Amino acid sequence: MSPLDPEQLEATGVPPHGEISPLATVGAVHLTVSDLERSLDYYRSAIGLSVLESGAGRATLGAGARELLVLVEEPGARPPRGHTGLYHFALLMAERADLARWLAHAARDRVALTGLSDHFVSEALYLNDPDGHGIEICWDRPREAWEGRVAERMTTVALDVEGLLGELDDPRTEPFDGLTGDTVMGHVHLKVADVAQTVAFYRDVLGFALMARFGAQAAFLSAGGYHHHLGANTWESRGGSPPPPGRAALRHATILLPDAAERDCVVARAEHAGHATEDSPDGPLLRDPSGNALVLAA
Repeated sequence: MSPLDPEQLEATGVPPHGEISPLATVGAVHLTVSDLERSLDYYRSAIGLSVLESGAGRATLGAGARELLVLVEEPGARPPRGHTGLYHFALLMAERADLARWLAHAARDRVALTGLSDHFVSEALYLNDPDGHGIEICWDRPREAWEGRVAERMTTVALDVEGLLGELDDPRTEPFDGLTGDTVMGHVHLKVADVAQTVAFYRDVLGFALMARFGAQAAFLSAGGYHHHLGANTWESRGGSPPPPGRAALRHATILLPDAAERDCVVARAEHAGHATEDSPDGPLLRDPSGNALVLAA
């Protein structure tokens, strides 16, 4: 995990005032990978996702019947270092014991981690897939512990690994059968060129609430008072451009709206502000000021 973690900085609180539906959330993340079979093996064995559909250089993975990740193969694609795109996507577990079970599996099966953190709002484990796509495996503390206090309390301290594994009777033998069916996409954290432009787009155009901002380095935005559905930082991408062709990069993230009417309202706001939408098989697609693609799905 990068040492420039946003919660290590002093946050400036901003009262949530988003216009997007409070029921809006994050859906499947679509990625380009360089070797589909290698990626499928990793996401099945290391992460614990199930393959829902596969064929013709494309695969859909999820937990239970819920689609969480779509992988599209481009042989020879390279990581997009120095460009905008995906920082990480977060697979959110429903129970602390689920996170403990996953950590015990990672220790037993030697799944390489890049960080283990306690953010007060959540406990999180970090790692990278074979193409360098960032992944967070996490669990949220109860909402009453942090609601209305996100900017004030969100932090980064060392994870209490012993306490987390204490959720299990015996971490050495605790079975791991993959991610449980109630695992969801908790948030998507993006690499952006400029934080001010990013906030202006996601808050003032799409209508997400700005929960905390860390100067010119990072910002967190959400719907419905959640700690964050979207993160954005400039640590590797300040002033950067979108990845060129031939990169293992973010294809698009998905914003889930409760119904078509809510989706159409967001599309109308974006187009009124001069942000053109494109047709895609998954729904209207638009791009933020850093070129990161979002599909609006109902």
